[in-house]
Amino acid sequence: MFTGLVDATGVIERVTQSHAGREFRIRCAYEGLTDGESIAVNGVCLTVRERGTGWFDCAAVVTTLGRTTLGDWEAGRAVNLERAMRLGDRMGGHMVLGHVDGVARVERVQQDEDATLVDLVLPSELSELMVPHGSLTVDGVSLTVNALPAPERVQLSLIEFTRRHTTLGALSEGDAVHVEADVVGKYVQRLVAPYLAR
Repeated sequence: MFTGLVDATGVIERVTQSHAGREFRIRCAYEGLTDGESIAVNGVCLTVRERGTGWFDCAAVVTTLGRTTLGDWEAGRAVNLERAMRLGDRMGGHMVLGHVDGVARVERVQQDEDATLVDLVLPSELSELMVPHGSLTVDGVSLTVNALPAPERVQLSLIEFTRRHTTLGALSEGDAVHVEADVVGKYVQRLVAPYLAR
């Protein structure tokens, strides 16, 4: 499990195909990584397969490629990184599983004084999981829903720290981003579904 508080950014150094899937070597400043450790890479929970000084390898299988943008990733791409939580860590963001629900598109980016407002077009099945001031993970970053301007639209407000310490500061219209809805909302939706169907 993760918190959505990105603790590093990295750069994809190479992309290859192997029996494990589409493999990525990511250069980053992490130390003390272990084989089998989970790392959220742009919000996608991936497993460390190999590691060395300043890098680690991970792979995405076909099911992961089918619901993310990882199939389009190439060397040179910057990515948000977060190591999995340890019991007793501070919970500064929200509960993030690293299980991406889908891909959203950036519809608009605009400056509003000291905030950057980002409007996303969501996959339709996620719209009903959005609530004002609720949580949404975008490329691995825990964010607060600023507004719901239209059906299948969500607006986020990025603070300066987030723009500076994650890849979200470089977002522009048309970009594709990974989104993960709040797991609590997903459980509530699943629990009430039989009663709403009656």
